Parts: sequence; C-alpha cells; structure tokens
Amino acid sequence: MKAKFLALLLLAGGTLFAGPRVFFGVGFGPAYGGYYYAPPPPPVYTYAAPVVAYPGPGYVAVNGYYAYGPTGYYWTPGYYVRPPFVGAYWVAPRYYGGRYYAGYWAHRR
Repeated sequence: MKAKFLALLLLAGGTLFAGPRVFFGVGFGPAYGGYYYAPPPPPVYTYAAPVVAYPGPGYVAVNGYYAYGPTGYYWTPGYYVRPPFVGAYWVAPRYYGGRYYAGYWAHRR
C-alpha cells in the first residue's frame, strides 16, 4: 500500500513542474508577409510605357513603380521581361492600409 501511495505522490508531485507552455512571436519585414510599415509613396506621375523597343514574343511590359528601399522611395522605370514561369503575371507593388507591399509574380488561376 505504501508503494502505491509513494508512486502516486511521485507522479502528482512531478506534474507541479509541468505547466502549460505558450509561445508567440511578432515579426516585421519581407520574411513575414512581404510588407513594410512605411510612409505613403509620392504620387505617381504620368509617363509613357517602356522606352525600349518591344524585344519579341514571350515578353511582357512591367510598368514603372515606386519601390521602397533603405533610403526611402525610389522610382523604378518600366521594362520588358520574360515571366519566370508559364502563366505568371506581375502584381505591382502597392501601398494599402498604411503598409507597403512589394511586387511579385503570381500564378493565373
């Protein structure tokens, strides 16, 4: 009887140190959703499509846009590029809800 009581006491006593563990994290930057907390970009000015000649079939035009870097916003002029995979389309960078979202290539569905 004493052995059972000691075993029960040992098991019950061991659970005093086994509390629930809760962990959470907060992250910012491209590794956590691709957005930055940045001031709004300057207004986009009117410009023509890429100045270079159309290079040929399979290329798409990416319009100019403001990108956000270490020193603030900078203008990236438009250009022609081949999509990185079949069915890809360019989603331009945007500023929405106080956040800057970087541009990316997406799949057509």
